[in-house]
Amino acid sequence: MRKSSFKNQIWLYLSVFSIVILFGILLLQVISSNLYYELVKMSEIKDIASEVEMLYLKKDYDVLLNKLSYEKDICIEITEKSDIVYSTDSASRGCFVHSSEDINNKKTEFMLSGEYTKTYKVNDPIYDNKLLIYGVKIDNGKFVFISTSLEPANYTARLLERQLLIITIIIFILAFIVSYILSKKFSKPLENINKLSKILSKGDYTVDFKSKSDIKEISELESTLNNLTKELSKTENLRRELLANVSHDLKTPLTIIKANAEMVKDITYKNKEKRDNNLDTITEEVDRLNLLVEDILDLSRMQSNSINLEISEFNLNRLIKSIIKRFKILCDNDGYSIDYNGFDLDVKADKKKIEQVIYNLINNAINYTGDNKKIYVNLIENKDFIRVEVIDTGSGIKKEDLSYIWDKYYKVDKKYKRVTYGTGLGLSIVKNILILHNFNYGVETSKKGTKFYFDIKK
Repeated sequence: MRKSSFKNQIWLYLSVFSIVILFGILLLQVISSNLYYELVKMSEIKDIASEVEMLYLKKDYDVLLNKLSYEKDICIEITEKSDIVYSTDSASRGCFVHSSEDINNKKTEFMLSGEYTKTYKVNDPIYDNKLLIYGVKIDNGKFVFISTSLEPANYTARLLERQLLIITIIIFILAFIVSYILSKKFSKPLENINKLSKILSKGDYTVDFKSKSDIKEISELESTLNNLTKELSKTENLRRELLANVSHDLKTPLTIIKANAEMVKDITYKNKEKRDNNLDTITEEVDRLNLLVEDILDLSRMQSNSINLEISEFNLNRLIKSIIKRFKILCDNDGYSIDYNGFDLDVKADKKKIEQVIYNLINNAINYTGDNKKIYVNLIENKDFIRVEVIDTGSGIKKEDLSYIWDKYYKVDKKYKRVTYGTGLGLSIVKNILILHNFNYGVETSKKGTKFYFDIKK
């Protein structure tokens, strides 16, 4: 199917619409003008008939009726027993002074019918025009006949037809011009959007969807596309950072593994102590690689909604205590301190996933806490939810970085700094797990430290 541009379609539709409306008006006017004229004349004649009855009773009725006939452009005839007792002295095309046989027969037919009123439309052969005749019976066997020509209706219709034809041509030309201007006005911002979208599709995220359009929908579309451009730019930057960081995280342990394997092979294979140290290093680095791969796979599965939550009831207090114990070696060897303030409480959620959330939050706090190496974990009970807080005593996060900290490998200093513990995907995993649970989460920060929290629904 061949497609045309938005501008051409608007131009075409508006032009066709204008033509249909104009020819509809023209057709309606030509068809209805005669009928409307007849209806108006019929109404006027009925009113005049009543007036004629009253004037006929007056002494100088003939003068009064002649005046009425002239003013209303009609002919009046009063008949008594087939004798004309009064007839308008006018001989216009609307009169039946020279009545045809057909007209006389209709008048006679009416007088013998016993009806009180009768309307006729007849052709006058003298003037070759159509007459409207209205007959009404008055007292004492008298009949009033009032006639008027319908020729003005035909003339008016022909006049209107010519006028409307000229007007139609003029209006069509104007509509053609106006529709072209409007189509150009409406299509120009869309053409600009289309042009910029093609640039955007090639990976240029510097495009700016802005125009001077005063159309609300187009303005909103431009705003949406600008937001999309920003998000795509951010995603692209994160993708590049992710590739660089994952490559770094993979390269470092692989290099260590290779170096230690070569040492075992070439140097320390006979020295049991050194060989065991090298093999332990290899094992640790393999575990580190395995942890990185597991985190990447977990994150990928959660973002593709391919993970089903296993909801169960468990004791949150015992779970947090067991997680804190896993950091005991850091507390003993490196001087870290985890202060826990909680209480016995059962909640419903995916236990393994919530364990992963709390572990990652504590691990993150350890990486970014202050020189005093203190971390605080709090349970706070509210009416509708239980809040879990993990607080470090670091230097805080800049305001402009807050919306990005949940992203993969995002660093507040925008430079990759290998964390002391973990893979750098912790907060992104936390975010996706909490979204799967439909739990509220957030972060609050100051120069004295940062607090991460999430709410478990009761």
